[in-house]
Amino acid sequence: MTFSQILTHPGGSHKDEFLACCLLLAQNRVPIVRREPTPQDLVDVSTAVVDVGHEHSPERGNFDHHQFPKDHPPTCSLSLVLQELGVYEDARAFCDWLEPAEWFDTRGPVETARWLGVTRETLFKLNSPIDTTLLRRFAGVTELRPGEPLWEVMRWIGSDLLDYLKNLRERLDHLAAVAEIWEIAAPRGVFKVLYLPTTAGLGDDPSSGLARFIESRADAREIVGQVYPDRRGAGFGMSRHNDHPGLDFTRIADCVDVHFAHARGFVAKTSATDPARLRELLGLAWG
Repeated sequence: MTFSQILTHPGGSHKDEFLACCLLLAQNRVPIVRREPTPQDLVDVSTAVVDVGHEHSPERGNFDHHQFPKDHPPTCSLSLVLQELGVYEDARAFCDWLEPAEWFDTRGPVETARWLGVTRETLFKLNSPIDTTLLRRFAGVTELRPGEPLWEVMRWIGSDLLDYLKNLRERLDHLAAVAEIWEIAAPRGVFKVLYLPTTAGLGDDPSSGLARFIESRADAREIVGQVYPDRRGAGFGMSRHNDHPGLDFTRIADCVDVHFAHARGFVAKTSATDPARLRELLGLAWG
C-alpha cells in the first residue's frame, strides 16, 4: 500500500484509528490529515481514508467499518488495515489486546466488560496514561508531518508492531522445525514437556516464543514444562509452562548437576546436556 497522505476523522480519537494510522505510517512516510473526507478523497487511491467515509474498499485505500450492520463480528479500522497487510490472523493469535480493542470500539465498554467477564469499573482500571496522552494529543491536531514528535512515535509503534508479528511468525515456524515434545513416564504419572535442543537461529533469548508455540499446538493443555539451552552458560534451563503445579524444581535442588533451583520451584538450571539425563531430572521434579 503506497499513499501520499493518510486521512482520518477530526475530533475525539480512539485506539483503533490511531493504531491503524501507525501501521500505515510504518510503510508510508506521509502526513496525517484529520478532517472529514470529500467524495474525491474516497476515489483517490493515493489517499488512505481511515475510520471515516462509510466505505471499506481496500483497493482504493478506504478502511471504515461504521457502515457494517450491528450484528457484524467486532471489526474496527485497525482490523481492516491488518487484513490488508496480510497479518490479521497472526495479530489475532499473538496480540492478546487486539480482540478486546475490536470489541471496545464496536460494542462499547458495557458489552466489552460483559464479554470479558469483568465489571465496567475493572475495565477502566486498565487504562494507561500513555494511552490517554497519545490519544488526546492526536485528537488535538489537524495535521501531522514527518519529523514531528507524535508522528515519529506513531511510526515507531507501527513499525514495532509489524516487526513483532513478522519476527514471531518466523520464530514459530523455526520452532516447529527444531523443537520436540517429550512424553515422560515418571513414578507419579506421565506428562509432556517441550524440548528445544539448540538455540541456532533463535538469537539471544532461546526461550522467547516457546509459550506462544505451545499455545499453537493441539496438545497445548497437556504440555506442562519447557527445556531449553541456558542463555547464560552451558547446560539447560527448565521451567513450568503456565506455572503448572505438577513440576516443582525444588525436588531436584540437591542434584549435583543442578546449580540453581528457584525457591518457589518454577525454574531450574542444570549443567546436564544429555537428553536422557534431562528427562530423568524432569521425572524427579514431577509429582
